[in-house]
Amino acid sequence: MPLVTQVPAAPAAEAAAHFAARLAFETDASDVAADLAANAPDVVVVDSRNRASWDQGHVEGAIHLPTAEIAERAAALVPRGATVVVYCWGPGCNGAQKAALEFARLGYPVKEMIGGFEYWAREGCPVATSAGVTRRSPDPLTALINGLTCAC
Repeated sequence: MPLVTQVPAAPAAEAAAHFAARLAFETDASDVAADLAANAPDVVVVDSRNRASWDQGHVEGAIHLPTAEIAERAAALVPRGATVVVYCWGPGCNGAQKAALEFARLGYPVKEMIGGFEYWAREGCPVATSAGVTRRSPDPLTALINGLTCAC
């Protein structure tokens, strides 16, 4: 028996509900980059890492709001009703989930940018530092070389 089907796939209706739910909680670097480039209304990107991490490089257009400060400072920085997109370092870090939880507790609609800053940079999206904005060459294992989206 193939390893993939040792546990049968879920029924289609259950799979649809599962994947719809995931998309309600998550977005990716490509979609965030497209929304930032288009100045999408009511989307606020939040970097939840510490100051040293932010200074090392962050999503161009993000605001810096470490997780420990969200409860105290969110209302002053994030408009009520805006969809908040949070990120931390990368897929091996749960900092974005912690930040998302804080925003959800405050009543904000919130999504996690899967892959975090690691995949933002690896996909060639604009990285801001005190020296300016740069783009790394996209990693061919994480992004199409000819653009920032796979058109998915």
